Amino acid sequence: MISSILHYEFLQNAFLSGIIIGIIAPLLGVFIVVRRLSLIADALSHVTLAGIAGSLYLSQTFTGLALLNPLYLGIVASVSGSVLIERLRRLYKHYEELAIPIIMSGGIGISAIFISLAKGFSTDLFSYLFGSVSAVSRQDLFIVVVIALLVIAFIYLFYKELFVLSFDDEYAKASGLPAKWIHLLFMIVTALVIAASMRIVGILLVSSLMTLPVAASIRIAKGFKQAILYAIILGESAVIAGLVSAFYLDLAPGGTIVVISILILLVVIVGKKIAMSVRA
Repeated sequence: MISSILHYEFLQNAFLSGIIIGIIAPLLGVFIVVRRLSLIADALSHVTLAGIAGSLYLSQTFTGLALLNPLYLGIVASVSGSVLIERLRRLYKHYEELAIPIIMSGGIGISAIFISLAKGFSTDLFSYLFGSVSAVSRQDLFIVVVIALLVIAFIYLFYKELFVLSFDDEYAKASGLPAKWIHLLFMIVTALVIAASMRIVGILLVSSLMTLPVAASIRIAKGFKQAILYAIILGESAVIAGLVSAFYLDLAPGGTIVVISILILLVVIVGKKIAMSVRA
């Protein structure tokens, strides 16, 4: 079934991008969930939407920018939002969670302004909101590959530091770790993954791919590394099944990936309860 689909170049782009995103999104999502920062993905996705909407508006207004890939401005907006969130978290030391709704509100507001200036939703913007199998280009695939390499390199180089910061932030600071800079780099990497994922999953659903596989994996994993492995396996399963379903049923891939992720989560929860009752 998959081999027949991959005869088309645009589907090759979509599947390769999806497979890569199915690895890096849950990989980073484990650290996000453990650090209780799940809503940050939502905030950054809305900031990314502002960048995408702004890019589409500029391409309509200035013909010289018509060929500019909206993903570039989306990445700039997402990274800028991640830096602002980290700055605000330091500004409101006792109310760090305030940074998330502040940035999210700004992202939604700016998005609404650009969408209204562009006179409503276009087909391009709709594909960014909910994902599109046919919209992934070779250029998008190249961007995903580059971001994936950066994410894997970051996790490999700072795994121990991220592990300590995730479970005991105060101990990490007391032991001399450069917590401030690692936090900032982590936010920037998260922003890059969100920007890279939106062509497949969609801006409004990208946070689901970073949290739902993790939510399922922590129910069955017996350790942190095992949770990462299970999250990647479950995320990859949801992405592949979602892309195949989206192609044959002519649906938005973001929706199918998220629904399958929820079904996997329900199966894991019910299966865990049945296993526990059998043991009891």
